[in-house]
Amino acid sequence: MVIADVSGYTRYLLDTELEHSQDVLADLMETVVAQLRPTLRINRLEGDAAFAYTLQSEVEPSMLLDTIEQTYFAFKARLRDITQATTCECNACRLIPSLDLKFVSHSGRFVRHQVAGSEELTGTDVVIAHRLLKNTVREQLGVNGYSLFTAACVSELGLDPVILGMVEHRESYDDVGEIVAYVQDLDAAWQHAQERRRVFVVPADAQFEFVAEFHATADVVWEFTTSPQKRLLWLTDLTRIDEKNPSGRRGAGTTNHCVHGRGAITEEILDWHPFQYFTQRMDIPMMGSWTQTYEFRPVGPNVTELRVRVQRLEGFQRFLFGLMRRTIFKDLNANVGRLAELLTVEGAEQESTSAMD
Repeated sequence: MVIADVSGYTRYLLDTELEHSQDVLADLMETVVAQLRPTLRINRLEGDAAFAYTLQSEVEPSMLLDTIEQTYFAFKARLRDITQATTCECNACRLIPSLDLKFVSHSGRFVRHQVAGSEELTGTDVVIAHRLLKNTVREQLGVNGYSLFTAACVSELGLDPVILGMVEHRESYDDVGEIVAYVQDLDAAWQHAQERRRVFVVPADAQFEFVAEFHATADVVWEFTTSPQKRLLWLTDLTRIDEKNPSGRRGAGTTNHCVHGRGAITEEILDWHPFQYFTQRMDIPMMGSWTQTYEFRPVGPNVTELRVRVQRLEGFQRFLFGLMRRTIFKDLNANVGRLAELLTVEGAEQESTSAMD
């Protein structure tokens, strides 16, 4: 269960014009929901919060962490854009920067049932998740934008909070007792992302660009392109992927050792912007090292365009590429065809789930 809650909204509402403040909240909540869906199922909106969930094994840990982080980044970017775009001097516009976003993630049991045509989740763990919205994280840790994961959630996902840089935190409530949790500073991650060097192969610097269109949303295409387990489903000549994540999660610094029969390719992720693009350096037998960017562009409802660009090669590498070009593109088309088949099925299931939500 994941709850995304706009923090500071009660004070913001008291200090601003009601009609204008509601417009701001609606805009921000649309941004939050658009980022959470379809990785998570949106159960309901609760004023200034969105309550979402996923069933066991529906989403891998890296995807969940990326979804939460990217939702926060999109929220902060939207706050910045609204603030910069408005010339209005009313309190509702002037106090927009005082808002922030926090997340509570908890794993447990719940019962789903229909009430007046809407899905409701009930159970002790649903209560725990909501209790944690009222916490002492800000007072004790001094962070405003954060993601709080209960120990149960961390255990279920198989996360190492120490490697991930999370801070242990405890809350106690009269009805549900003491809850052990771990806190990730999302505002610090946002600041780091603004300062991080971008590694991105633009068309003008590419040796070649390969374009494919898939009937699935960008996050699903992303997962099938980055998850070792999912890649094994469509890369027909790949027998094993050994992934190493020094930071505790998939992202910049991750290395993959991809075994192809008797040969192997080593990949190192250089830049990582979930659901938008990633850039990696590949060490290929005989071909040496090259850099390539995978860019994901939504081009329609549940339709995503994937653009793969390899940085311009020089010297002997360029000569070898010319010799092997036909084989490279033959294998690439075969693998992309297999991926398209898988994503068509996945996309249909996704549309069915979205329709039910």
